[in-house]
Amino acid sequence: MGGEQPSCGGLTRHCTRPWHVEFVDGSNGKADAKPASRNIACPRQVPHRFRLKTVTASSRALLEDLFRSAVAAAHPTSCLQPHLPASPSSGRLLILAAGKAAGSMAEVAERHYLDERGLPASRIGGLAVTRHGYGRPTRLVRVVQAGHPVPDAAGLAATLETLAMADAAGADDLVLVLISGGASANWIAPAAGLSLTEKQAVTRALLASGASIVEINAVRKHLSRIKGGRLAEHAYPARVVSVGISDVPGDDPAVIGSGPTVPDRTTLSDARAIVARYGLDLPQLVTRALADPANETPKPGDPMFAATSFALAVRPADVFRTVEQAVRARGYDCIVLGTAIEGEARDVAAAHARLACDLRDQGRHAVILSGGELTVTLRGKGRGGPNQEYALALALALAGTSGIAALAGDTDGTDGGGGHAEDPAGAFIDETTLARAGGLGLDPAAFLNDNNSTEFFEKLGDLLTPGPTLTNVNDFRAILVDSP
Repeated sequence: MGGEQPSCGGLTRHCTRPWHVEFVDGSNGKADAKPASRNIACPRQVPHRFRLKTVTASSRALLEDLFRSAVAAAHPTSCLQPHLPASPSSGRLLILAAGKAAGSMAEVAERHYLDERGLPASRIGGLAVTRHGYGRPTRLVRVVQAGHPVPDAAGLAATLETLAMADAAGADDLVLVLISGGASANWIAPAAGLSLTEKQAVTRALLASGASIVEINAVRKHLSRIKGGRLAEHAYPARVVSVGISDVPGDDPAVIGSGPTVPDRTTLSDARAIVARYGLDLPQLVTRALADPANETPKPGDPMFAATSFALAVRPADVFRTVEQAVRARGYDCIVLGTAIEGEARDVAAAHARLACDLRDQGRHAVILSGGELTVTLRGKGRGGPNQEYALALALALAGTSGIAALAGDTDGTDGGGGHAEDPAGAFIDETTLARAGGLGLDPAAFLNDNNSTEFFEKLGDLLTPGPTLTNVNDFRAILVDSP
């Protein structure tokens, strides 16, 4: 049965793929003596009392498998050990960790030095600060769970303890700093004259502004006593070895976790310009702090960095190479758009929808992969995150085009949300998304305008909820194009 279906470019496309329809009222069509399933041309022609079931059940399984492959490749058990330095010949090993992978990185490091290197427990200490719900059962390094994305009192207390440990390190000690995405919120030490309340206000304003992570962290670094190289300053003259899991476009160590152990090239002037660019209404004390020369960060060439080093345990590009291999092993072409994509989530989704439609028109069987960190400029009052907003905008742009399904999720296991471990990581969409929404009386465009993607996908049962993954290499997006 043929039909015409609107597509992302406003053109019409012929939809010939059969749809399987189940009656949700349990009648199996007996009331009108029609069979329980039949071919229907396209989603817009499906009566609201039907629940659509398409071949995209297998699409969802494939996309979720690819997401799991990405998370596995980024987990510290897969990537950290080769980058750990030799045990200190004398002195102590101090393990300081922050971010969503802090607990799992500390756990791997402990096992390495205790069980494989035979370093006595009496010579190992440290503290890891991670997001609530991301703790691990370490033996020597205490793990504190703290707020993210908005810092909290637990993070403040743990950060002050971290700085005290760094201050106590001697020239013979090795300070091993394990950094992952989320460290900027977990390690919170307000600059002189600022309180936790002011830092929370700054964080909320930056997150709502649509600023990039590079811009956000440039401001954070100039309002902190630990970010922007200041942890290395506290640890001096001890040797500092940092190992990071990158969650930022470009993999710049000065941006990952706001660069607590590396020189900072951004300035107070840069930070003020970012505040002005986004018209941020910040507390007066914050404005004063950004004008105080004492809050300028340590720069390249400072002698305190002479005994420091930084290595990346895994980058998003490494993870996407692993996923690309998995895609090709399934018999699909793989188009990797890049792992450092930034921009407004809904705008990026529209561009990706056009590409997916073009591939479908060419009869391709392919998976489009992309990573990076998208942003959302808050206009409404709903619940959501960049990946869920991307997925909703993508569904709208595709307008039910058959043969296309997608998953967008944050590899840390949470996308936006309220800082809870059970927050969703992202969402799944396919050719049935808009039809099923219509069957429930939902207006997808209204949900998008209210930044309420979480509630939209929650009602459809299409949220991605893996729980804490104990790592973070930022966004993972995969669009499956299965041309008829």
